[in-house]
Amino acid sequence: MEINAPEVLSEVTAAFERYEAALIGNDVAVLDELFWQSPYTIRYGATENLYGYAAIAAFRAGRQTQDLARTLNNTVITTYGQDYATANTEFRKTTSGRAGRQTQTWLRTPEGWRVVSAHVSFLT
Repeated sequence: MEINAPEVLSEVTAAFERYEAALIGNDVAVLDELFWQSPYTIRYGATENLYGYAAIAAFRAGRQTQDLARTLNNTVITTYGQDYATANTEFRKTTSGRAGRQTQTWLRTPEGWRVVSAHVSFLT
């Protein structure tokens, strides 16, 4: 198994950056697209535990839209073979200054790279 094959790392990085742009721009359609549409998909948020794509999509549809802008630090994306990757980053909200961290597990599906598991938490 090759770790961080350049072409795979480039693909996952592009998907991660697309997700980040959609997150801070509140592009719910793209956020929904980039999560695997499966009952096995999980997202643990700062205040919620979401099991299955339907619960994640419902959360996205009603989430707050204030304080979305943020800066990322110490982002580490690692690919394992051709079809699996993790993305870990620290963030700081621009308006509130709240710091946190985010982990995503990405899987190559027939539709493209999708988040199959995510965790977001605040440090302060």
